[in-house]
Parts: sequence; structure tokens; C-alpha cells
Amino acid sequence: MRRTTSLWLLIGLTGYAVLPWYMLRRDFWSFRWLADFGEPASAPALFLVLNFERFWLAPAGLALLLAWLLLRLKNPVRRARLIAITAFTGLFMTAFQGLVIVRAGPRAFGNLLEFGGMQDGQVGFGAGAFVTLIALLFVLTTAISAMGKGRGDAFVVGLIGLIISMVGVFVFFPVLHILIRGFEVDGGYSVLQFFPRFFSADIWGIGCLAGGSCGPGLNSVILAIMTGATTTALGLAFALIFTRTDFRAKRLLRLLTVIPIVTPPFVIGLALILLFGRTGAVTELFAELFGIEKTRWIYGFGGIYLAQVLSFTPIAFLVMIGVVEGVSPSMEEASQTLNADRWQTFRYVSLPLMRPGLANAFLLGFIESLADFGNPLVLGGNFNVLSTEIYFSIVGTVADPAKTAILSIALLSLTLGAFLVQRRWVGKKSYATVTGKGDAGRHAALSKGVKALCYATALPWAAFTAVVYSMIIFGSFVKLWGIDNSFTLAHYIRAFGIKITDNGWRFSGVAWDSYFTTLTIASIAAPLTAILGLATAYLLVRQKFVGREVFEFSTMLSFAIPGTVIGVSYIMAFNFPPIELTGTSIILIIVFVFRNMPVGVRGGIASMSQLDKSLDEASITLGANSFTTVRRVIAPLLGPAILAALTYSFVRAITSVSAVIFLVSAKHNMATAFIVGRVENGEFGLAIAYSAVLIITMITAIILLQLLIGKRKLRRIDRIERSA
Repeated sequence: MRRTTSLWLLIGLTGYAVLPWYMLRRDFWSFRWLADFGEPASAPALFLVLNFERFWLAPAGLALLLAWLLLRLKNPVRRARLIAITAFTGLFMTAFQGLVIVRAGPRAFGNLLEFGGMQDGQVGFGAGAFVTLIALLFVLTTAISAMGKGRGDAFVVGLIGLIISMVGVFVFFPVLHILIRGFEVDGGYSVLQFFPRFFSADIWGIGCLAGGSCGPGLNSVILAIMTGATTTALGLAFALIFTRTDFRAKRLLRLLTVIPIVTPPFVIGLALILLFGRTGAVTELFAELFGIEKTRWIYGFGGIYLAQVLSFTPIAFLVMIGVVEGVSPSMEEASQTLNADRWQTFRYVSLPLMRPGLANAFLLGFIESLADFGNPLVLGGNFNVLSTEIYFSIVGTVADPAKTAILSIALLSLTLGAFLVQRRWVGKKSYATVTGKGDAGRHAALSKGVKALCYATALPWAAFTAVVYSMIIFGSFVKLWGIDNSFTLAHYIRAFGIKITDNGWRFSGVAWDSYFTTLTIASIAAPLTAILGLATAYLLVRQKFVGREVFEFSTMLSFAIPGTVIGVSYIMAFNFPPIELTGTSIILIIVFVFRNMPVGVRGGIASMSQLDKSLDEASITLGANSFTTVRRVIAPLLGPAILAALTYSFVRAITSVSAVIFLVSAKHNMATAFIVGRVENGEFGLAIAYSAVLIITMITAIILLQLLIGKRKLRRIDRIERSA
């Protein structure tokens, strides 16, 4: 404990006494703040306390100093307890003063805090505050582990503390700014008036049962159940074909199952309208051949459902393929040895072992459908869902924050219900099939009926996906989609033109700036998302601690709320002290990390549930600590989960629009915001051409990730079988 605590105390003192405490107006990495070291805007906390009488910054430094002195105590239990109390006090006092003292001075406690320059206010935390707070946090978790908590494992306790802190700051803190508005009534707050508004017929109306229209809450539930069930079935069918059959076009099939996830917003909706709208290609064809009346059926439940299944089937596939590959061949061979046929083996052995993956795939599809914004906005028509209702309550002619909060709480309630149903269905049974023993078996082949059903389900859907995306590619090479279909490259030249000048190459296209910004931010956010998501999954599957179920649900919170609400809540929370991030690239990275983290969590849980705990125990018995066990044993076996987390987080950082539309700036403009702007201006060709380039970019990235991570090997194949 002493060595680890000393290291973190040294880091904390560096942040407190050397680095600038407040957020800098200029770039930190330029180190220009060193020249202005004595100025209040760029000085460290110690300098501010001693020379500018900012005594409210002293608790953090005193906590670090006192913790250093307490290391001299001989009684280990007393030492750990006192250091934990000291570190917690330093954390709490620093966070408290940051929340209370803002730019305009103290915003609470009246005249009690108007001394020592507090009335002059302060700006947001900077690098010094960040390093100091992180150091105090790990001093606290190290002391807690020394007290015997978490089996005395400093790595596990520190990981729990770090994730709880980050989820609290970047999920709960901004969301509370929205939710608290739900209790606002005429400038005050009332709990009693909240419930009548929450359970009103405007949200949960059942008029559709009598031939009318239902409320957006019920519409969202029906749509989410249908989407979750369909995407899970399709994902399982694709995974079985890819892993259990000799289908020759597996690479093409894999591309068609993944390509919808790499599609920029609104493109699928536009393609469906061009196919099935009143003047769409398919509508015109059926009207001429069969005399079928042209309708607007694509606008409403049918269109949203079709678009969501196209969009979210890849999520289910990415979750299910790792689970299907993880089923032990030995267990299937044992079933067939006991005279079970292929159908019985699949039904009673393979399928039950896939239950965690099925549950997690459905849960992800359900929540994705609830939180989807782009498809309902384009294809919704008169079919209202919660996500679009929340959006219009914010950007409508009259903004209604209270209504936005009520609808957001309704959406959270649906997510909680899905979580509880999933937990009840999966139960507490063991699904571990991957142990430390070698497995020389081969997966059982599918029965003829199951194989035929998978082909009949997946292949037509793959063909339909190919048609939809061919329309997208076609639209990027025509002058005016649906009106003037003559060939042109003008859209690509305008977006991504390159000119050769006397000074060299110049990127003259209007899309280059947003393209490079998007790739940079996505490349940073993707690995951070995968690491955080899989680390959370490791804690949930491998560790037992108080509040684990609440902790698991909290990691899904950002996934449940529409991106529009997340974006607005981030502006409200991070536009003033203590954390000022609006207009920076950091806020974009953070919103992507915590918006997409649940995919890594659910995929990690599904895959890690199949890894027997004896692997961990064997590693620890041989002298490895928890960190080494995770790095050398568990992580190499989580190839599919890592690939799913990296792939999904990377492409979502590129294709997300609702969460970032409020957070982009002139300096940090994202590709999706650029595309939406072109759509609003009627420049559909340019928007589609940009979307096509993004699709190619993301497909290339997915292939590179697949080659980099490789394929998980769970069994041995004899040389004879390999040569055969």
C-alpha cells in the first residue's frame, strides 16, 4: 500500500503545485502557460493559495500532505482508514467548491462564502485540478483495498472507483440537469404534480386499440419489442450461417450484415423512400405490373420498423457471433454420443448456452429502437415515438424543458423494465463453456431444418440490404436523385476535391475539414470506449460488490436516453464551472465514449460469461495479480467482444448525429453535422456522396480491426483434419 499510495501522492502534488489549476484559454500542450506561470489564469493551486488568497483551493493540497504524513503510522488498518477519510474529504471539498463557486461568484449559501475573493468567481477545472482529483481518488481506493475491501485487490477497487466516478460525472451529472426539470412547476418544484403528468394519456394512451392512435410511450414499446425480436433472430441466423455452415460467400455475407451499421444518419430512410415512397422505384414498378395503388405506407410504423431492423441487425450479429463461437464443441459431441440428433443437440444444448447472447442482443436492439432518432424523424409520419417527441419539445416553437424531462423519465422507465426482464430470463445459471482445458472437438453441424430456416431468413434479408445500398451508391453518381439520373462526379469533386498548386497539394473540397476531424475524434474515442466497456464487464461478471446491479443499470443509462437529450444535457452541465468543455473536441470524445460504452459492456458480459473462473484462479495461483490476469488471460479470449466494441464505437462516433448536433463548433465540425446541413440546404447529391465515402472509410477500418485483433482460437484442429 505505501509504495502505491506514495506514487499517487507524488502525482497529486505535481498537479497541485506545478500544473495550471484552471482551464486555459490557449492549448495546454503548447506549454505557453509556463511563460505566464505567475498569472491567476495559468498558475497552479499552491501558487493561487499563497499569493492570491484563494483559500478554498487549500483542502486538496492539505489532504495530499496529511495523507503523506499518515503513511508513517505503523498500524496498517488505522493508517488505511485515516488515509481513506483524508482523501475522501479532499475530494469532496474540491468538488463542492467547484460546484458552488462559478464565474459569477458563489451561487449558494448567500453571504457565507463571500470572503477571500470568492465573490470574484472562478472558471472551470484545468489540468492541475484533474490530476489532483485523479490522484486523490486512487489514494482513496488504495486505502479502501488496504482495509480488506475487494479482497484487498487494489487494482479491482481502483477500477471500480474510477468507473463509478466517470459514470457519475459524465452520465448522471448531466442527465440530472434534464431530469430535475420534470419536477418543475411554475418556478418551483412539486413531487405530487409529477405523477399525473407522467402517467397522462398524452404519453401512454391506448387509442390505437380502438382504431385511433396510441401515445408515443406505447408506440415506442411496441416498436422496440418488434425490432428487438426481429434483429435478434436475424443476428442469430447470420451468426449460425457464418460459423456452422459451409456457405461459400461468407465474406460477402459478413459485409452485408455489417454495412448498415456504418451508414450515416438519414441515408437508409432516404433510400427506403426512393424505393417504397409514393413515387419510389418499387412502388412505380408494382403499380405498372400489378395495378397496385400507390400509397404512403412507408411513412409510419412500417417504415420505421423496416429502417430500424436494417440499422440494428448488425448489433445483434456482432454480439451473437462471439457467443455462437464460444459454445463448447465437446458438449455438443457429448449430446450426439448420447444418441441425440442434430436438432435435439441444437435445441437442448447449443441454444440454451446462447441464452446470454440472445438476451443481450435483444436488450441492445430494444434500447436502440427506443433511443433511435433519425429513422423516426424521416419516416415517422403520424406515428409518434418518445425520441422524436423529446426532440420537438426542445426545438419546437416553444421549448418545454419540463415536458422534455417527463418524456426522458418515461424512456428511462422502459429501459429499466427491459433490464429487469433480461435479468429474470437469463437468471443465475452458469453458461461457462470455455475452460483452461484444450478442446479438440468441432462444432456440431446444423440440422437440415435449422439450416434451411437460417438460409430462408438471412439470405433474402442480405439481398434486400444489397438493393438498399446499391440505391445509395447510385444516388451519389447522378445529378439529381430521382429526377435527373444522368451520370456525374460533380458531388465527389466538390466534397473531396484536391488541387495541385505551386505550393503542393491542397485539399480544396468542402468536406475535408469535417472528415479529418471526425476520423481523429473517432480514432481516439473507439479504444477508450472498448477499454472502459470491457473493464466494466469484467467487474460485473468476475467481481462481487455492493450495488452491482444498480451499477450495471447505470452503465446503460446513456444508451437509453435519446442522443438529442444527451447533447442538450451536456451543454447545460458542461458550459460553466466546474467542468467547462463546450466547444472543445474533448466533449465530443466524452459523449461518444459514454454513449457507446454499453455495447462494450453487453458484448463483454455475453462473452465473459462463457469463460470459466478457473482460468482466473489458475493465473492467480501461479502468482499473477488481477491486472496481469486480465491482460494475459482474459483479454486474449475476448477477441469478438473487443472487435464488437471497437467496431461499433468507431462507426457510431462517425455516424452519430443526434448527440453531437448541439456540441459541434466551427473548429470541431463532425461529418454528420455537415451532412445534415447539406440535406437541409437540399444538396442531396453532396450529402450522399459524403455518406458513400464515409461508408467506404468505415468498412476499411472494420477490415483492418478484424486483421489486427484476429480470431479467437478455442480448440485444436488435427493436422490431418487441416490438410483434409
